[in-house]
Amino acid sequence: MADDTSRAEQEVAPTDLTTLLEQIRHAGEGEERVSLEAILDSVGQRSFAPFLLIAGLITLAPLIGDLPGVPTLMATLVVLSSGQLLARRKHVWFPRWLLTRQVSRERFQKGLDWMMRPASWVDRLLKPRLSRLTRPPANLPVALTCLLIAMAMPPMEFVPFTANGAGLALTLFGLALLADDGLLVLLGYAFTAATLTLVIVNLV
Repeated sequence: MADDTSRAEQEVAPTDLTTLLEQIRHAGEGEERVSLEAILDSVGQRSFAPFLLIAGLITLAPLIGDLPGVPTLMATLVVLSSGQLLARRKHVWFPRWLLTRQVSRERFQKGLDWMMRPASWVDRLLKPRLSRLTRPPANLPVALTCLLIAMAMPPMEFVPFTANGAGLALTLFGLALLADDGLLVLLGYAFTAATLTLVIVNLV
């Protein structure tokens, strides 16, 4: 990934969904295909929240999240970022084989357009509250829960709609950490429990 002098890391970290999506929109400008590396570089390497949010939104987005293997790819992203958060690393490292995964510019833009529609509505609901649930050390249980979700995502590709539930849970956790909104942490835990229960019931 780009070094610490990258443009994204010099900018103020996003605190709402609209700002994050606008940053992502500039990923890989001028290229016909957009790599995961370009998407992650657009938000920088210092914050765990955007990685969670990107993984969740990509899993939820039509035309992108519906592609075979995408939930597993996003699960790998979450496992690596969650693990490094738990290890208290300041910068998140990802392997080249993951960073070089690409999607066409057309599919990428359509997915972003779909996500931008509810973004302003979502942002109006976000506000700092129950902050003890989003700040250290409470962010560690969030990382552990996201790690659990990610480990369960590969089999979710075989159980209808469960990957969408996982994507929604990751999105809620990402938004919670981004906006310091502990209420979304509680909702994330609830969706995680419901999704994992549905997976277990269908696979047992």
